[in-house]
Amino acid sequence: MVIYSTEQVSPEVIKITSDTGLAFFIRTTFLKIVSPAAIEKDAEFSEEEEDDIIDAGMTYSAECKAVEYLARAEQCRFNLAQKLLKKNYERKYIDSALDYLEEKNYLNDGRFARAWLNSRKINHYEGRKRLLAELLSRGISKEDSCEALDEFFAENPEEALCEKAYHKYVRAGKSEEALIRSMTGAGFSYQLIKRTIRNAENEGLPESN
Repeated sequence: MVIYSTEQVSPEVIKITSDTGLAFFIRTTFLKIVSPAAIEKDAEFSEEEEDDIIDAGMTYSAECKAVEYLARAEQCRFNLAQKLLKKNYERKYIDSALDYLEEKNYLNDGRFARAWLNSRKINHYEGRKRLLAELLSRGISKEDSCEALDEFFAENPEEALCEKAYHKYVRAGKSEEALIRSMTGAGFSYQLIKRTIRNAENEGLPESN
């Protein structure tokens, strides 16, 4: 490959046009072999160096696509990687791009977990066990998940969520057996469920059938 022209788009991003007319962008951070200073008009590269430049271009392309998704909503690394795979990016480009975005804090699984929990509580009343399972299924580490859950339950006591779930299932006309089964599935412990039912009975709240 012979470079026909270059344009410094930003301190780390260069637009390269080859002698064949192919134009693409690279982030110099993604170069592993070629020095950024070597990328100039009329420069020629070996096959290995050319592969390095192309890899940097593909990684930057994956980064840009990831940023598009992040601009719409918080994303977790696992789901974002899956979306990029569906766009036919190779795993090596995805990994390098997401590593860069994590380094710059544009991508943060802990932040995603907190945002997801706050959104989830709007229409769901669930306990720690269920929420932990949901976060882990999205590729969030146990450490990040537990930290986010601790913050979430500090502001949204699990006892209060369990009581809301109780009312929801009572209004649905569930028997106590079905109610306990549903609330257990929602991630509340058996002890908390029984305590919630007992408190409801003592306070004269609606009881299950």
